[in-house]
Amino acid sequence: MKFQESALVVVPAKGWINTIRTTLNMTRDQLGTKLGKSKGAIQKIEEREAKGQITINKLKDIGNALNMKFIYGFVPRDGSVEILIDKKSEKLARKIVMRTNHNMKLEDQGIGDEKLKETIKDLANEIKRDLRKSLWD
Repeated sequence: MKFQESALVVVPAKGWINTIRTTLNMTRDQLGTKLGKSKGAIQKIEEREAKGQITINKLKDIGNALNMKFIYGFVPRDGSVEILIDKKSEKLARKIVMRTNHNMKLEDQGIGDEKLKETIKDLANEIKRDLRKSLWD
């Protein structure tokens, strides 16, 4: 499944619970009845969600009460996990190759730009293939 579009969703200022409840024209009393909670408890739940202080289990419970499925996840900013790994691999490879090349230049053994690009590309592919833990340092 592709979730990139979900990254474009803006969280409502009052939170999802309040937004969905009011969109459905449901009162806090009505939602409270479904959850076995008071109107005041629902207001506090909505306030906690809007502040980011609510548990995932509580959101699942509310989703069930609203006859909805609660879903959460992480969406890579660059579009896909593959793109994320590509960028991190290239960055690490560039750092390694440039450091090595700098040392070689000091010894008058540096390599040309084309060879440098090729070496970075090859090392990035190797890093990506091995998915080195150092990728995340």
